[in-house]
Amino acid sequence: MDGDRVAVRIEDRRRRGARGIIVEVLDRAHRHVVGVFRGGRGHGWLDVTQPKLGIEVFIPAHDRGEAESGDLAVAEVTDWGEVGPGPAGRVERVLGPSGDPGVAVLAIQVGYGIADAFPEAVEEAAEALTARGVRPTDLEGRDDCRGDRVFTIDPADARDHDDAISIARLAGGGARIGIHIADVSHYVREGDRLDAEAWERGTSVYLVDRVLPMLPHALSSDLCSLVPGEDRLTLAAYLTVDRRGALRGTRFARAVIRSAHRLSYEEAQDALNGESTPATERDPGLGEDLRALLEASRSFRRRRRARGSLDFDLPESRIVLDEEGAPVDVRPRERLDSHRLIEDLMIAANEAVADWAIEKGVPILYRIHEEPNPEKLDTLRLLAGEFGLSFPQRNPRPRDFQRLLDDVRGMVEEPVISVQVLRSLAKARYEAESAGHFGLASPAYLHFTSPIRRYPDLVVHRQMVRWLSEPGSVRDIDREWLSATARHASAREENAARAERDSVELKKVEFMERHVGDHFEGTISATARFGFFVRLDAYDIEGLVHVSRLTGDHYVHDPAKHALRGRRTRRNYRLGDPVEVQVSRVDRDARRIDFDLM
Repeated sequence: MDGDRVAVRIEDRRRRGARGIIVEVLDRAHRHVVGVFRGGRGHGWLDVTQPKLGIEVFIPAHDRGEAESGDLAVAEVTDWGEVGPGPAGRVERVLGPSGDPGVAVLAIQVGYGIADAFPEAVEEAAEALTARGVRPTDLEGRDDCRGDRVFTIDPADARDHDDAISIARLAGGGARIGIHIADVSHYVREGDRLDAEAWERGTSVYLVDRVLPMLPHALSSDLCSLVPGEDRLTLAAYLTVDRRGALRGTRFARAVIRSAHRLSYEEAQDALNGESTPATERDPGLGEDLRALLEASRSFRRRRRARGSLDFDLPESRIVLDEEGAPVDVRPRERLDSHRLIEDLMIAANEAVADWAIEKGVPILYRIHEEPNPEKLDTLRLLAGEFGLSFPQRNPRPRDFQRLLDDVRGMVEEPVISVQVLRSLAKARYEAESAGHFGLASPAYLHFTSPIRRYPDLVVHRQMVRWLSEPGSVRDIDREWLSATARHASAREENAARAERDSVELKKVEFMERHVGDHFEGTISATARFGFFVRLDAYDIEGLVHVSRLTGDHYVHDPAKHALRGRRTRRNYRLGDPVEVQVSRVDRDARRIDFDLM
């Protein structure tokens, strides 16, 4: 089973890729599972939903605890079938009815091993720091930026604000952009209780209806959050640009700010559009600063694109929930100029810090993105050819991917091609050595801008603070610990991403339960021997048209053409084809939506 530690006997050592037989399972990867309990008054079974193992666990009557049929529960697997006919276990915790929207998300959280409450000692340590607040001694040696127009731009419902921006005009038409990042390293010290807990969590997790922070709320939402009107400690990256927007210099410093405004992306966009907002009415210069920052960010983006950086515009969903946590709508998440402004400035800051680390020889955690897998590129190449598009046969560079994305911009094939481009790329991860970032076409990249919610950013901050205080001390870091931290942070990030995706998919399935029998237009987004998937035009939701539902012919999958072909009628259902479907069945536990073709 995936993740299990096993003993293997090698059958033939002479051949490359020698074959072997599993002779003993040494350790199981999943001792605790989450699923729906089914049973009567005696024994029962747990239909495992997390992790997705496709199994049932037998629960003896004396081990079911308080579980009732239909409850989501956590079980310890005590026997994987070595003794009995199949896995058996005992219920450890009943989460609640499987039909409860909040319980279903809780099951995902528990299934992925994501902690909720912090240990009491960790909470107490965070609260003690917050009660102490920002002291006069904390300001020593820092740039005093409390008189500058510094402000944050975040989602309207954000609870933590770890980055703020500012701009100052310079003689000759240039400008100095200030990117202020919460100085979490001032409070979370290496080896203390807060640090150990943050290292273990690795990242904050953003499920569809809840946030599970890396740091206690006393820090993440209060003392380290760059809230308006309060003194807050930051690490600042000052980027000096000329009148054409080209980067001419960087400087890093410890600073103190007092944020003037907390803007949502929508409020910032209104100001960029020249509309009057409460913030611009109070502070007329804010709109001018925003427009100057937007021009600078566009310049950074143009230069990234010129070197070949990828710019995805994949559809994203925003799930609208009611007070009970049930989905009432699935809306496309609009990508505004205000989103791009922040994204461009944060990328510029991350690259600037990576360049500094390499130039100064600072041991640090990098964010690397390797070249694509050749086999996945073959699939993309075939797909592009099916749509009459060209793609290099050998060694494609980032600009080749971007050219392909540009060619399908606004076309019906755009979502299909964009998803396949994304699938062909390697996954980004953390490493102790720089290997460049393929997607950004960047020779060096790292994460500096979110230490409230990512542990690698905190490591980068600590190294920068050391260098600012005593440059020689940064080389004393334990390289083995740095590599281990890179591996751990990458694993925790991947775990969080899977949980986040599962929680969104759950709500999409719940939303479609009310649409059984309804008709929708969509596009074939993937094909397989068992049918094809359709992405709805109205919502970013996918469902399956099973091959058994295609009547009037026998359909065979043609993987090279990404199509199902009728043997008699020669009718084809190809990737990218528009279709009309009816929602025929929704299975919440299996996270499955079935369509019938109209």
